Amino acid sequence: MKNLPQKVRSRKLNTRVDLTAMVSVSFLLIIFFMVTIELRKNKAMALSLPDYDSRTCGWRGGCGENRSYTILLGDDNKLVSYMGLLEIPKVAPKKFGYGKDGIRQELLKQNKNMLNYSAQLGRPGRGMVVIIKPSKKSNFKNLVDILDEMAIADISTYVIVNDFTPEESKLLALK
Repeated sequence: MKNLPQKVRSRKLNTRVDLTAMVSVSFLLIIFFMVTIELRKNKAMALSLPDYDSRTCGWRGGCGENRSYTILLGDDNKLVSYMGLLEIPKVAPKKFGYGKDGIRQELLKQNKNMLNYSAQLGRPGRGMVVIIKPSKKSNFKNLVDILDEMAIADISTYVIVNDFTPEESKLLALK
């Protein structure tokens, strides 16, 4: 018998595909889309406005000037405050000092009165709104001190503005 050439059989190669890189890319894409979706969401604060009531000068819970308490910060640790509008104040302008015997006692007293008043109107938990107005001559320490007083007196609604009316400037200069 002749030597027949043997049939060469081809070896079957392992057909496994390494998907490690594909898994890494897919996770990166998932993370990318999660971040972009999160960044695309609108970021807005919840704005709670009072209910309109025509019986009590427009806004339920009384007029805004009934709840507003203004603190003027001047130079040399001057602090003048009043409640309501300056033209017709609910509480006349007074000069106070910083600390527990000064503005803190007034804030605690006025906030307690406002909480009682709002509870009588059927809106419990609505304290006063404090408007802090530092003058250009006031220092940063005074602003930090008054913000500390807001935290101690548990005043939850306050704002810092820098627009003085001429009357308020005169008031700071007199006291």
